[in-house]
Amino acid sequence: MIEITVPAQAYLVDLLAKQEDDDVAVRIFVSDPGTPMAETCIAYSRAGEELEDDERVEYDGFVAYFDSRSLPYMKDAVVDFSEDRMGGQLNIKAPNSKVPQVSENSPIEDRINYVLHSEINPGLAAHGGMVTLIEVVEDSVAVLQFGGGCQGCGMVDVTLKDGVESTLLRQLPQLTAVRDVTDHSNRENAFYK
Repeated sequence: MIEITVPAQAYLVDLLAKQEDDDVAVRIFVSDPGTPMAETCIAYSRAGEELEDDERVEYDGFVAYFDSRSLPYMKDAVVDFSEDRMGGQLNIKAPNSKVPQVSENSPIEDRINYVLHSEINPGLAAHGGMVTLIEVVEDSVAVLQFGGGCQGCGMVDVTLKDGVESTLLRQLPQLTAVRDVTDHSNRENAFYK
């Protein structure tokens, strides 16, 4: 579980006291967990915004909700506050946020991200490109977005069908399809124009 130091707790109590609503909490989660783009985040959580499976922890003066999917990636994480000339800064150190923790029981999003970041994106990087998961719809369709040299590339259909889609469907048989939602009309950075 993540540790929130005493100075960080005091800062959060002070910050939350400035909110108009009395029942505002904080929610801590990792976006894109287990990938090179992982980021540990703290956000306000108004009453009713917490998720059903969030873990609720009461601190002296405030409540924190921890995203259950993010918990394994927050192991050994620390939230601290350090004062400086400008007032201070909340710091989050989460050494396990970018470490892949994928198994057969992992959410499908984690398994897709693992394949994208460990197998597909290294190849696309040779052309300055990358692909990211936007969401999974209908429980079995991966919605992807291309970026960098892949956005607007004349070969993106081949890359999608022969590379990305075939790799994902082969490695994750529970997927039934892959959709590209990229705006390919922007060809500014395209590898093949």
